[in-house]
Amino acid sequence: MGKVHTGSIRAEYIEVEPNVRLHISDAGEGRPIVLIHGWPLSDEMFEYQYNTLIKNNFRAIGITLRGFGKSDKPYGKYGYDVHVSDIRKILTQLKIKDAVMGGFSMGGAIAIRFAATDKDALISKLALFGAAAPIWTKRDDFPYNLSTSAVDDLIALNYKDRPKLLANVGKIFSATETSLNEGIANWLNGINISSSSYAMAECLIALRDTDLRSDLANIEIPTLIMHGKKDKICTFDLAVQMNNAIANSYIVAFEDSGHSLFLEETQKFNAELVKFAKD
Repeated sequence: MGKVHTGSIRAEYIEVEPNVRLHISDAGEGRPIVLIHGWPLSDEMFEYQYNTLIKNNFRAIGITLRGFGKSDKPYGKYGYDVHVSDIRKILTQLKIKDAVMGGFSMGGAIAIRFAATDKDALISKLALFGAAAPIWTKRDDFPYNLSTSAVDDLIALNYKDRPKLLANVGKIFSATETSLNEGIANWLNGINISSSSYAMAECLIALRDTDLRSDLANIEIPTLIMHGKKDKICTFDLAVQMNNAIANSYIVAFEDSGHSLFLEETQKFNAELVKFAKD
């Protein structure tokens, strides 16, 4: 399902509403694997996944959310439901069915909302990579991860000195400050800086405020949870909470990785994703 004839030209931009076009990467033949990036990245973050997926006979589709990367950056709402609607329009337009959806960090949270509301069975498997879920911030009944005041500080810094915000996030993105070499770190920062400061702030608000616990109970498809044991942005506690709440799920722990498990242990990450998608 979801195949395109070899040699056909595929759209690099798809319009989701008037004057809003999203950038996508779309290559390969076979079962579709749809990848959703994290904050404040773009579909380019999966550069070191695409070739592996294509070689293993998958159609790799990366979608850049509105406000980020090469996608359009309108003012307006940036809650998870907006992104889910955009993704659904793209997959419908591409006639995608029976896909594996993978989401990283905020993209994982958005993928959870998508899976919980996927009435058309566009996806049949879910993979979560360092997902910012079920809640990214502490509650009275949820003692995990960041405080809401810490996120408020990030939002304030975004509007005061966005390069400093990105530098601060970069320092805690991996297990250690030197886990990623300078070239890779600079490449990631180049992707990050191309995002809209408005979208960055609005998505931080969504990350801070959205509670996905009721969504997890509605996910019935097989779910892979890949998470770094040394993650400082989405602590490993979150993986345990997701695993406890999603009936048909399992965790693959990345002992030597922080948040950037897709770059710190790339070979293991790609192998686990391919194995899950093929089963």
